[in-house]
Amino acid sequence: MSAAPSPSLPLRLDGLVYRAGPKTIIDGLDATITTPGITALIGPNGAGKSVTLRLIDGLLRPDAGTIRIGAGAPVRRAFVFQRPALLRASAARNVDLALAPLGLRRRERRALTERALARVGLLDRAADPATRLSGGEQQRLALARALVTEPQLLLLDEPSASLDPAATERIETLMAEIARGGTKVILVSHNLGQVARLADDVVVLAQGRAVEHGPTAQILFKPKSAQARAYLTGELPWTAYAAAS
Repeated sequence: MSAAPSPSLPLRLDGLVYRAGPKTIIDGLDATITTPGITALIGPNGAGKSVTLRLIDGLLRPDAGTIRIGAGAPVRRAFVFQRPALLRASAARNVDLALAPLGLRRRERRALTERALARVGLLDRAADPATRLSGGEQQRLALARALVTEPQLLLLDEPSASLDPAATERIETLMAEIARGGTKVILVSHNLGQVARLADDVVVLAQGRAVEHGPTAQILFKPKSAQARAYLTGELPWTAYAAAS
C-alpha cells in the first residue's frame, strides 16, 4: 500500500511516561513513525496501546516525555474508539455535530455530512436514529463523524472488534481508502490478520515500551526481539521475558 506524505509525519514519541495512580502504564516509550499509510500498534493486553493513542491525540497528558507531530504546525486529528459514543439522534445529526466548532453555514454542513455518510455507505440511513444501526453500521458512522473534518491524522482503537466478517471487511476497505487518500492512520488491533492486510509498518509494545518497530512482514514473520516473538507465537508469557531482562 502506498500513500501520499502526510503533514503529521514524522510522528515522534520521546521518553513518554504515563501513570494512573501508582501504576505506570507507559514507561519510557520511544518511537519515530515516518512511514505513510497505516501504522499498527500491537501487543498484549495492558501493553499500553490504547493509552498511547490517547496520548497522541491529547486526550491524556504524559507525566514525562514529548510528542511531536510533523513539523510542529497544527494537524487535524480524529479518534475512533472501539465502542463509539453515539448520540440518541439521527445518523446525520451525529456527523453534523463534529462540524459545529467550524462555524460553517447550515448548507455547507449538510453537504459535508451527506458526503461523509455516502463515503461510508450510510447516506440512505441518514435520518435513522444512530442507536438503531447495527454494530458495523455504528462503527462506520463513527468513521464518517471522524472523516467529515478531513483529518490528517486518524487514530483507530480496535475499530472492527466484535464485528462479523462482512462488517469487518467493509471497515478494512474504508481504512485502506482513507490511508491511500493521504491521511496517516495509527491502528490498534489484536487481529494480526488485519494487521497483515492493512499495515505498512508495525510497532510492538510491551509493558509500556516499544520493543520493536519495522515493516509489517518483518515484524510478523521474522521478529527480532524476544518480546515480539513471545507475543506473536504465544510460546511464553511476557512476564518470563520481563524477569529475564
